[in-house]
Amino acid sequence: MRELTMDDRPFIVSLLNQSSFLQFIGDKGVRNLEDARNYLNNGPIASYQKYGFGLWLVVDRVSNERLGMCGLLKRDTLEHPDLGYAFLESAWGKGYALEAAKASLTYGFKNLNIPMIVAITQPDNEASIRVLERCGMSFEKTIPPQPGDVALSLYVMNNPGNCAPDHGPQASP
Repeated sequence: MRELTMDDRPFIVSLLNQSSFLQFIGDKGVRNLEDARNYLNNGPIASYQKYGFGLWLVVDRVSNERLGMCGLLKRDTLEHPDLGYAFLESAWGKGYALEAAKASLTYGFKNLNIPMIVAITQPDNEASIRVLERCGMSFEKTIPPQPGDVALSLYVMNNPGNCAPDHGPQASP
């Protein structure tokens, strides 16, 4: 995994316009390379600078093919950092999301000493729920829908503590 850069704009346009992304995460309004530039500058890149974490690009270790993104987000609506991920549909079912999610959690707990990491997902997103549960996260509660939105399931994981720092998110499928 590595930080997203402007070189990843074409990939971002493709990923954020998949039907599954639009269904389970929502429309980010990214339709072209300029939109992707704004998304990256105002999202992941701003998050790296402000918080020291954000969404990272997940690439295949052998081919260096872009597969998805995964990492930690700080949302105004959540008290604790949030684990987030999205992958190309062609990368589903191959363990990439689980490996990247585990690496992101480990980085947040060990290196950033975050006391709790949360995750939100739609209750019908069974694949995402499986990833969260296999990472060791536990269902906490249902967040009631906001106007024009859907209810969300909140998952949580406390820092297991006594973690020695390592050198960044190293897992990259």
